[in-house]
Amino acid sequence: MTGPLQVVWFKRDLRVVDHRPLTLAVRAGPVLPLYIVEPGLWAQPDASARQWDFAAECLKELDQALSTLGQPLYVRTGEAAQILAQLHAQRGIAALWSHEETGNGWTYARDLAVAAWARRAGVPWHEPRQFGVIRRLKSRNGWARAWDQDMAQPLTPQPTALTRLEGFQGDRLPDSATVGLAPDPCPHRQTGGRTAALTILDSFLNARGRDYRFQMSSPVTAFDASSRLSPHLTWGTISMREVAQASAARMRDLRASGDPDASRWRASLVSFIGRQHWHCHLMQKLEDEPRIEFENLHPAYNGLRPQVADPDRLAAWSEGRTGFPFVDACMRALNQHGWINFRMRAMLMSFASYHLWLPWRETGLHLARKFVDYEPGIHWSQVQMQSGTTGINTMRIYNPVKQGLDQDPDGRFVRAYLPELSDVPGAFLHEPWAWPGAARLAYPPPLVDNAAAARAAREAVHAVRQGPAHGDQARDIVARHGSRKAGIPMRGGRRKPAASSSSSPGPDPQLTLDL
Repeated sequence: MTGPLQVVWFKRDLRVVDHRPLTLAVRAGPVLPLYIVEPGLWAQPDASARQWDFAAECLKELDQALSTLGQPLYVRTGEAAQILAQLHAQRGIAALWSHEETGNGWTYARDLAVAAWARRAGVPWHEPRQFGVIRRLKSRNGWARAWDQDMAQPLTPQPTALTRLEGFQGDRLPDSATVGLAPDPCPHRQTGGRTAALTILDSFLNARGRDYRFQMSSPVTAFDASSRLSPHLTWGTISMREVAQASAARMRDLRASGDPDASRWRASLVSFIGRQHWHCHLMQKLEDEPRIEFENLHPAYNGLRPQVADPDRLAAWSEGRTGFPFVDACMRALNQHGWINFRMRAMLMSFASYHLWLPWRETGLHLARKFVDYEPGIHWSQVQMQSGTTGINTMRIYNPVKQGLDQDPDGRFVRAYLPELSDVPGAFLHEPWAWPGAARLAYPPPLVDNAAAARAAREAVHAVRQGPAHGDQARDIVARHGSRKAGIPMRGGRRKPAASSSSSPGPDPQLTLDL
């Protein structure tokens, strides 16, 4: 084959099933499946070796799937626009195909550069949607209905075969050190690849997920009870449409079954399906307003916190040695697993923003690097929400002692990650500073006074909310980003009639995203 190519550019959609760009490209001509290792992307402050290691596992399995179809994955390292220009000069590109991406600021700028090159070169660039995120959305009205319709579309079947292309010798897939990433041990990280994604989806829907609704809040139970699909959705080894349709099919089977646990299963699946909507709802915010990765959503909060974090407080929080056992155990678990349940993510961010009064951009970057499932649209929306800078969400200042007592009452989770507290009696485990033997512990005292720090933060944020221009700007933010009353089911509730759809906000989406 010597004619121009249909280039399918894989980004964070590392699969061949329900991959619309791939299937459409095959119908148009010979396909070159391309993945570009972009040093500039991996040099960003939200990138980490644990993320690359997961992605590399996904890429290896993708290469196997493509090779079985007839054409291996072509890997190149460099700048996307330059590599595409080289391919075009060498062979000719008839069309470029990829999914739309709602990524970080770097990928947004990169896509602008690629689009500019494609226009100059006269190469059409086709970008079907991957998620329920709508580019250039004019209004949120009807968004959830559009999501339902999109997810109900038939899955795009994988191609039956790819034409073998000769003369393409790509680069070897590098390890994280070669990419330029610092060592990042994560001993309990999930395994990447589509096989793992399908396995955990099946185990969640048919075995692990029965009590998801009740067990996802505590880290004691959430590691098993949550779906654990989030890194696979982030890296696209499975599509949201596949997850949505498998969830709906399981719900139908439960309605017809005589399973005595069917009602418990259905309640959990209602919650799980609602969180699939929220996944894309939050990504839509970044798509509509990319600045929220870097700037306060509500400008009244500009200057509220220091621009530069206190290095000692930031280090103590990042390393899990704040002196608050439940906070530190959650951070250490995240360091080891690359994942923790959503309520604990919210608590970590809230504690950093309120109790430690750290700027959300720096702490948000640390968490981004630790999350194997880092999804910029979800992440930065939630970082701002938990820091109180959206101007439209309830201010939640988590009491780290109360959270420990509520979510880990017998101390099992804390003891697993803080062995230095092994001698502390259970009655003092969440407040070891109150134990008479605290002086001999190899564990730091609390970094701040719990009550005083929370009170000072609450008063500072409340003062901003009482400002004269706060309300008008908050209403504008709701009109642009707020969920609609008819839109998104959650906590087992039924949708309200579509006629109630308006510009008023729906349920508060905090603590609702355990995928």
